[in-house]
Amino acid sequence: MRAMILAAGQGKRLRPITATRPKPMVEVGGKSLIAWHIEKLKALGITELVVNGAYLKDVLFDYLGDGHQFGVTIAQSPEDGDGLETAGGIIKALPLLGNSPFLVVNGDVFYDGDYHTFLPCPKAVAMGVKLAHLYLITNPAHNLKGDYALAQNGALQYGSDYTFSGFAWYHPQAFAGRAVAREPLRPYFDAWVKDQVITASVLSAPWFDVGTVERLQELNAYLQARPA
Repeated sequence: MRAMILAAGQGKRLRPITATRPKPMVEVGGKSLIAWHIEKLKALGITELVVNGAYLKDVLFDYLGDGHQFGVTIAQSPEDGDGLETAGGIIKALPLLGNSPFLVVNGDVFYDGDYHTFLPCPKAVAMGVKLAHLYLITNPAHNLKGDYALAQNGALQYGSDYTFSGFAWYHPQAFAGRAVAREPLRPYFDAWVKDQVITASVLSAPWFDVGTVERLQELNAYLQARPA
């Protein structure tokens, strides 16, 4: 079982903090965002990780190394220039992710819940009957228009009830035969909704998208105030 942490974003809205460090290395609650993810994935027993990088990737990869300092194994997937966006980054990393379904985590979000929520891989994805399973959240203040809706049978649908959390399981077949190119995930999601090969479920614990200085401050205030 493997997981990929998407860590290639530039974090322009977090400058000047991200002038010298990539966004997933921004510290919250005394440690980097990506360290939180690595530690929680390790606690699940997922110790084979893939991390992509583009903006300040040398800083990121020097920090991560091969993962031994975190007690995991990290395969690095470097990207040129401004990176390949989300779908492109996954497609480039496919040779590192193996032939089984894999969990993908956005490196710039924080989920204050039990990562055991993500196990096991949904059966339909594990069998290849479905290509992906997304984890959704109730719409945050910065995305009140939402992304999708959810059918009673768990099928992802067009709508505005929920926002994509940045956590998802994918079957390798979802990207099979695709050339490495700069492209986002949203067009894939829309195609899979149309073909009825994508499911979803809703997360309930506090979730933060650390996309701006204000939201970073909000997360740090939350972590400082919560019980130890």
